[in-house]
Amino acid sequence: MLVLLHLFALLLLVLLGFYVFVANPRSRANQTFATFISFLALWTVKDLVFWNFKDVSTNAGWWAASSFTIALLMQCALVVFAWVFPENLRIPRKKAAILFAPSLVLIPAALFGLLWHKVGFENNKFVIDLAPLAYAFVTYVYFIFGYGAFVLFAKYNQFKGSQEGQQVGAILWALFITGLLKTLANIALPFFGNYDFLPYSTIFVLPGVLIYAYAISNFKLFSLQTALDQFRLFPITYKVALSIASVAIISFIIFQIPIVWWAFQEGNNFEAWRRYLVFSVISALVPNLILVLLIVRSISRPLQKITLAAVKVTDGDYGTEVNLRKSNDEIGLLAQSFNEMSRKMASDIEQLQHLNEQLIRTEKLAAMGTLSAGVAHEVNNPLASISSLIQMLERTENLDADAKEKLKLIKTQILRITQVTKDMMDFARVRPGAKTLTNINETIEKSLRLASFDKSFQKLKTNKNIDDSIPKILADSDQLQQVFLNLFLNARDAMPNGGELTIKTSLQNDSIQIQISDSGTGIENENLKKIFDPFFTTKSTGNGTGLGLAVCYGIVTAHDGKIEVSNNPKGGSTFNILLPIVK
Repeated sequence: MLVLLHLFALLLLVLLGFYVFVANPRSRANQTFATFISFLALWTVKDLVFWNFKDVSTNAGWWAASSFTIALLMQCALVVFAWVFPENLRIPRKKAAILFAPSLVLIPAALFGLLWHKVGFENNKFVIDLAPLAYAFVTYVYFIFGYGAFVLFAKYNQFKGSQEGQQVGAILWALFITGLLKTLANIALPFFGNYDFLPYSTIFVLPGVLIYAYAISNFKLFSLQTALDQFRLFPITYKVALSIASVAIISFIIFQIPIVWWAFQEGNNFEAWRRYLVFSVISALVPNLILVLLIVRSISRPLQKITLAAVKVTDGDYGTEVNLRKSNDEIGLLAQSFNEMSRKMASDIEQLQHLNEQLIRTEKLAAMGTLSAGVAHEVNNPLASISSLIQMLERTENLDADAKEKLKLIKTQILRITQVTKDMMDFARVRPGAKTLTNINETIEKSLRLASFDKSFQKLKTNKNIDDSIPKILADSDQLQQVFLNLFLNARDAMPNGGELTIKTSLQNDSIQIQISDSGTGIENENLKKIFDPFFTTKSTGNGTGLGLAVCYGIVTAHDGKIEVSNNPKGGSTFNILLPIVK
């Protein structure tokens, strides 16, 4: 029965220490708690070996020396915990050196057996005769214990009424319970010659340790939500620990027990030990290979895939994702976060490239606008003089027909130059829009009526898919009418022999979308990015200045909108305009 209690206590201590430490390995409080649990586990192992496999003829000095030493080390761990918890403070090294200095004398004294005159079993009964130095040792241990409790009590008063105060208060209760039970089992009753409870001292510590761990884990140790959180994020450390423990237990049952039975079935002799050692080494290879396989599968291979994906992203392959089996450990979260980061990076870079193109185009528009205004101004002045001279020549008497024909040709070319300069001035002129609540559908209808007066436009089949539910927007109706009319006439030029013009309006999130599609010749792919540049045109010489779409681009962007062009799969092109709805 006693051995089962000791094994249960040892298992519980290991699980508690491992759980609390892994919960926050960087926390000094969690590190100190794990150290305290390690010392207590050693205490349990010591009692497990001594009280369950005792030999009355064996010297019990090792048990007494380890008991005194571990007891002192546990109290030192308690003081360190009191210094760092709950603020996660640094350990005051000078204060620690002064406080723990007597340990440098007392621990060697315990190890060399200077704390007792005799210890062991007499008439199958445990007895210990302590030396005076042992009482000094015990007094120092209780002094350390009391100092740690005093520091924690001061912090309890400091954080009273807060979550930290509740945690410190719970730990003080744990210290009180542990100290009381340990004092009864290890000091008070043995002082009066009663050693019956001495083997159970480890069991008496468990209630205090449970409260201790409960407080450190922020009162979440036994909560269902914490269990669910741990299930959602199952740390890789847990996986490795469980894998090692599972493989060890299974290999012990499958291999070690049969090997021991087979090796020693004929007695405990040299041949039996030889067989046991040889086949134990051979059988140990199998679980070790399984452990290596599990670690490679759960850690090495996923990290290699993440590393290769990171290298691809570094080389400019943005958007690269890691194809891993979904898991709820740190590697699974790392892969998921990496994929999200890579997708976001690809999206951000694409958006930056788009914004950069818009910025370059805007700078081009501004530069060309300034140049156009200067050129138009310089050209218009001599044109006006030339036009006046031609008018004077036309009024000249006795002008032959050939001269009149040449003057008429000159006037035609002057009108053409005048139109070009007018377009340049319109392009360069900064026109603040007179924005009012505008119905886009009505503006499109007006533009269609104006375009319908053109004979070539009348050859087109117009398809309208108008959403009557779209709201009005704040815009300059005349400027938008200029945009739509320009796009309609461009569609006419793209379909000289007739075709279909499709106009669609719809609501897209917080914007109104206008799509104008034609079934014409389309635009070369290399020209799609240049189509809105000033003076760029795909029309034949003399049929366009290349300013119409640049003007459209300027008007739409002035309305905080977007205009884009793409080719249709079945031929022709589509201009897509997005205009924001201002709430």
